[in-house]
Amino acid sequence: MRLKPLWKWLDSGIPKSRRGWLLQVARRKALDRFRRDKALKEKSAQIAVLEQAEADAPAETHDIPDHRLRLIFTCCHPALDEKSRVALTLRTLGGLTTEEIARAYLDKPATMGQRLARARSKISKAGIPFEIPDGEALEERINSVLSVIYLIFNEGYAASSGDAPIRVDLCDEAIFLARLMVQLCPDAPEAAGLLALILLTHARRKARYRAGAYVPLDEQDRTLWDGKRIAEGQGVLEATMKRGQVGPYQLQAAIAALHCEAASAKDTDWPQIAALYRLLAQMLPSDIVQLNLAVAVSYSDGVEQALEMLEPMAQRLENYQPYHAATADMFRRAGHVELAHAAYEQALTLTENEADRAFLQSRRSIPADLPKKRPSYKARPKSNREV
Repeated sequence: MRLKPLWKWLDSGIPKSRRGWLLQVARRKALDRFRRDKALKEKSAQIAVLEQAEADAPAETHDIPDHRLRLIFTCCHPALDEKSRVALTLRTLGGLTTEEIARAYLDKPATMGQRLARARSKISKAGIPFEIPDGEALEERINSVLSVIYLIFNEGYAASSGDAPIRVDLCDEAIFLARLMVQLCPDAPEAAGLLALILLTHARRKARYRAGAYVPLDEQDRTLWDGKRIAEGQGVLEATMKRGQVGPYQLQAAIAALHCEAASAKDTDWPQIAALYRLLAQMLPSDIVQLNLAVAVSYSDGVEQALEMLEPMAQRLENYQPYHAATADMFRRAGHVELAHAAYEQALTLTENEADRAFLQSRRSIPADLPKKRPSYKARPKSNREV
């Protein structure tokens, strides 16, 4: 975050509490952001509810009095279901549109819109306090808050639409909030795991795009990676892993660390990455984790085995762009020309980010003399194990 008023210190002197001064400026900037937002009219009802909650809150607040973090905890009240907590926070604080949130959850925009409306109404009617809770109340909201921060980072790191492939403001916001969560919850290993994951991932930011097109991990210029962020992320991860309470964010951070440790793409420890994804799938079973596992398997054990893993997910992820992009890449690497072309076409229809579109269009140009081995992409027969 850029804090321009620092020059005032020359006149008034350095504040007694520099950290407190910074947090106060951050809070004011957060409120200013709301007021300047182009969608202010659309958000005015949400802001009114949350600002009223702030006005009704007791004067004594938590040791970390960050305005945004208290708003997140308010939205993540246990009176709301898990999905609504995260969605409402992303809409109110993260600046994400209903369509972007629906895409993250693989939902229809209309369905997500109804969910958000019900959640806002419930906060208003229940008089949920504007505060960071303590004790057990804090524990039961931590996972929701971490989910919000991670999704804010994901939308910033790989913007789902628009001309800007990376929204640095959202990435910086997520890193700032993750650091606050580590301070607020020093005994929560997953808070540190999330911070490590974000730092290690964001360290590769400058190498992810070139000439307006996405650059895949195996083709990135690793000299552009941020060594300081990598070192910090590795240190945070190592410290929290020593506690022996491994969770999903720590596993994902460990995977990111393995990528960062590889001097080149060919040095990547794919068998270890696949093993970590298998463990993650046990802790956090989902099609998204299975998709990432399949990608890792395609490099560690072969493309054909990975393609077999993707088949059961085809219908459930038919509207999920990364599924078709990953499938297309595997078909390309295996030499299945027509199938790769069809998968790239499907991925392009689901792509709104211009940088990703440029990359997919370039990959779609596959040499015509490669072998054609498999049947139709849209109507592939079941494997022998499925018959």
